[in-house]
Amino acid sequence: MRGPIAPPQVPLSVSRAESFLDLVQESAERLERRWPQLSGVDFAVLEVPTVSGPGGPDGWDGWDGESVPLGRFIAARGDSPDRIVIYRRPVEIRAKTRDERALLVHEVVVEQVAELLGLAPELVDPRYGQD
Repeated sequence: MRGPIAPPQVPLSVSRAESFLDLVQESAERLERRWPQLSGVDFAVLEVPTVSGPGGPDGWDGWDGESVPLGRFIAARGDSPDRIVIYRRPVEIRAKTRDERALLVHEVVVEQVAELLGLAPELVDPRYGQD
């Protein structure tokens, strides 16, 4: 028998990358209800952080090789909006279950939004760090 194992509407057919992107989008939407100014922010997912030299292509010096970042905030430049990037593989490695992964994704998104807004993560989401 050839063909997909499950029909497209069944969660089994959703890839890990798609599932992770859904978690990031859910977290962003949850925060956007509280902070409407986030509607113009681009939330993105990359597999892993890049290693680049000083003054990398997007103004970020890159991964320093010491600790692996789980996400980062990139300030708007020119026509590019503010961007929050979450790194899928480092987050997945640190979470054993889907619930742990969802919680960690939300915490990383909250931390990056806090950096964007210049606030403490606890002010961005009062439930930050409590779960």
